[in-house]
Amino acid sequence: MAIRKDVVAEGGLPGTLDGAALRHFRGSLGRFATGVAIVTFDGTERRHGITVNSFTSVSMDPPLVLVSIARSTRAHDELAGRPFTVNILGAEQRELAMHFAGTPGRDPLWVEGSTAPRLSGVLAFFSCTPWAAYDGGDHTLYLGEVRDFNYRQGDALAFANGAFTTIPESQLGVEELL
Repeated sequence: MAIRKDVVAEGGLPGTLDGAALRHFRGSLGRFATGVAIVTFDGTERRHGITVNSFTSVSMDPPLVLVSIARSTRAHDELAGRPFTVNILGAEQRELAMHFAGTPGRDPLWVEGSTAPRLSGVLAFFSCTPWAAYDGGDHTLYLGEVRDFNYRQGDALAFANGAFTTIPESQLGVEELL
């Protein structure tokens, strides 16, 4: 299905996908397997966590990462200008992903990081100070400069085709080759 410039949702802008095209677009994007992460930060009145699957490295020098946060997320506006941590989840942490995606479960265990709060026992984490924020349509793209990071061994939690899956740690990572 090609995206047509003349497809307009009722009340939408030119280029906006209608309901069927939007579902097909979302399904097409869902074929790309991603890791699962939780962005954590201290808001004005409480601590927040947002489950995301849009995370990427941007630069090695300086060390920059990017997360994409939906504007419809309740904590979206509070993240602007605040230090944050990207917590990469292990395969055994589905419940944690769901907790911060809106299906509350057990209260998570927090670690007081030197830059921003993080979650205990995650596969990897990147604690960041704000670098830049960009308009990304219905999302905001937040870049953070990495101030602290670490990882542990284990399988990764992933998301593909609308479901959680596991990416096994079957061999040493490239960092072992350096």
